[in-house]
Amino acid sequence: MSAILPSSAALYDRVRRVIPPIEWPGFAGDIDAILDLKRQRNAVILAHNYQTPEIFHCVADIVGDSLALARKAMTAEADVIVLAGVHFMAETAKLLNPQKTVLIPDLRAGCSLADSITAEDIRLLRQRYPGVPVVTYVNTSAEVKSESDICCTSGNAKAVVESLGVPRVIMLPDEYLAQNIAAQTEVEIIAWKGHCEVHERFTPADIRELRESHPGVIVLAHPECPPDVVAEADFSGSTAAMSDYVERQKPPRVVLMTECSMSDNVALQHPEIEFIRPCNLCPHMKRITLTNIRVALEQNRHVVSIDPEIASRARLAVERMLAV
Repeated sequence: MSAILPSSAALYDRVRRVIPPIEWPGFAGDIDAILDLKRQRNAVILAHNYQTPEIFHCVADIVGDSLALARKAMTAEADVIVLAGVHFMAETAKLLNPQKTVLIPDLRAGCSLADSITAEDIRLLRQRYPGVPVVTYVNTSAEVKSESDICCTSGNAKAVVESLGVPRVIMLPDEYLAQNIAAQTEVEIIAWKGHCEVHERFTPADIRELRESHPGVIVLAHPECPPDVVAEADFSGSTAAMSDYVERQKPPRVVLMTECSMSDNVALQHPEIEFIRPCNLCPHMKRITLTNIRVALEQNRHVVSIDPEIASRARLAVERMLAV
């Protein structure tokens, strides 16, 4: 601990099991600056579960999955919101806080799912399936949301689909999430062929190898994984649901089939549990760093803006989701 300054020792203690002492000085300067800038600008940082531990545990004010961030963004008492996540999350925060400044530290922090569908695609789907409501995953642009009837997250997708009281829905853009929800409901689901570049890489063979190498391991899979992966797992749920499962069940040994940093962040809260870490990184989430969060606050970049007409329609789809 000799490299740890007294001023940052308490923060380092939160992450010391995943960040070696020799690496901490490289983070401490940015962390101190960010904490000061937040006070100066009356800013809050929203961090997704896939953010690295030095962001998630040391500078974030609000953390969670996309649904939790969407809900908590509405009650953030701040002038400035910095979204430590990907661009669609920053747009959602802006939709729910139109009068506040919302910043995304790196404009390149995108999403393979958001890139897989356009507003024109939805208009064409409506022509093909007239009268069928469109349920859109929050992992989409504001423009796509504006063409939708209601949004959903991986955590509330089944409830949203069934809340519409119809026999058939269009659910997009994640094909695997749609297939996994279809297996849980009587509602017929028309899917789109979008995939998450992190979750689509997991296979049933990965799970079988993990069980062989780590006897007794409990496997938790995100519903963006292929259905055959979900079928091999012990439990499937959103990042929040996986975290809750670990908290509730306290399995001695567990593996989370999702983005790498999720395991690090949950493991810090449960030192008694052994976490096995198959590592699929999200390159977009990893574009967010302490340094560009600091620069975002210093230089007010990059400001998220949405065309007012698109925003009003997209906001309605998100608010309908939050009301379910």
